[in-house]
Amino acid sequence: MSLEAKTMDAAFKALADPTRRLLLDRLRERNGQTLGELCERLEMARQSATQHLDVLVDANLVTVVRRGRQRLHYLNPAPIHEIEQRWIAGFDRPRLQALSAIRSQAEEYAMTETSVSVPTYVYVTYIHASAEQVWRALTDADLTARYWGHANVSDWQPGSSWEHRRADGSEAVDVVGRVLAAEPPTRLVITFEDQPDAASLRDPSVVTFLIEPHQDIVRLTVTHEDLPNEEMLNGISHGWPAVLANLKSLLETGDVLPQAPWDMSRPHA
Repeated sequence: MSLEAKTMDAAFKALADPTRRLLLDRLRERNGQTLGELCERLEMARQSATQHLDVLVDANLVTVVRRGRQRLHYLNPAPIHEIEQRWIAGFDRPRLQALSAIRSQAEEYAMTETSVSVPTYVYVTYIHASAEQVWRALTDADLTARYWGHANVSDWQPGSSWEHRRADGSEAVDVVGRVLAAEPPTRLVITFEDQPDAASLRDPSVVTFLIEPHQDIVRLTVTHEDLPNEEMLNGISHGWPAVLANLKSLLETGDVLPQAPWDMSRPHA
């Protein structure tokens, strides 16, 4: 059985349990909860909650982010996105509107209570590539232009600026920021200002790319925090899965997806 098949099988098995689905619902309502907070809301013993969360983590439906001594649990939309692509998008959508709610629940709202120390959006995907290949894909202008439709331009040194330039020949810049940390090939932290003209009116959001190699694959975790408003959250909740799916396709197959994934309309329940 292929790695992709095993991953999807684990996701289906995890979703089959009503208690685990309830845990995902609670994280959808308020992402980034500790074990204690989840137990309190569900009136569940810590041992039982831990066992269910371990299954969800193993299935990549939940990811854990450490903030100091805390372990914060986040709903990860990547497997749900892959299930939607494999089992829903190719069929007659009107007859499957109820099923499309799966994706909506997992992908639409990843907002937590306001806190500058807690990531407000987390996405995890596994890629059959080396850490060096993923790092290059994130920082090479020509490669980003292929899978993102924008060239990410910078020397990627801490303190340097970076620009997100359109690859349509216009050279228009849609996002700007600064490099806060660069530790090739495992960690890149940048500020992300999607309204360059209004950058001085608000603090920029912050994106962290964490690349963790394991034998022939890497786990890429993207956290996007300090979001200014729900509008931006909705945008990145649709944008990051599409961009990272295209990046994954490019590294694993040598080519991007046949259609730009961000052009797909969102399913409605």
